[in-house]
Amino acid sequence: MTREQLEHAIRAACDIADDDEVIIIGSQAILGQYPYAPPDLTQSNEVDLFPKHHPARAMLVDGAIGEDSGFYYEFGFYVHGVGPETAILAGDWQARLVPVRNRNTRDCTGWCLEAHDLAVSKLAAGREKDFDFVAALLRHHYVDPERLRSLAEALPNLPPDTRTLVRGRVERLVRGLT
Repeated sequence: MTREQLEHAIRAACDIADDDEVIIIGSQAILGQYPYAPPDLTQSNEVDLFPKHHPARAMLVDGAIGEDSGFYYEFGFYVHGVGPETAILAGDWQARLVPVRNRNTRDCTGWCLEAHDLAVSKLAAGREKDFDFVAALLRHHYVDPERLRSLAEALPNLPPDTRTLVRGRVERLVRGLT
């Protein structure tokens, strides 16, 4: 995915949801902070997001421009409408959102997760593809290990064993860099 495709997704999702802001919580949120991120971080053809003011309208977005839609076949990427609860995030994540707003978004705003919040969310999800993504973030120096450790501790409402798992995932990936 490219930054231009992300901007297109923002514009289209805002139009469908009749909302001028969306929150992007999937891997392609990295394009907010790093518009020219390398291919190992931008290989997904999916944008996970929800309308900021009308989160329930994510279903409308998903139905209109989601996987296997005409939009997907025409443009080669799709928008997955998700709920705010999809990502496990530290309590103050909204203060660090990165805005994408320009002429190409028709002045709608796509609020992208900051790289560290994105990484910790991926580690909390615990999927193998997410570990590879976070390892790439570390390799490219887009995230700092100490900040990851700090945010892992700040994840709300996690059982102690899950918090221990996330901490272990951070350590395993950081050790893999050396």
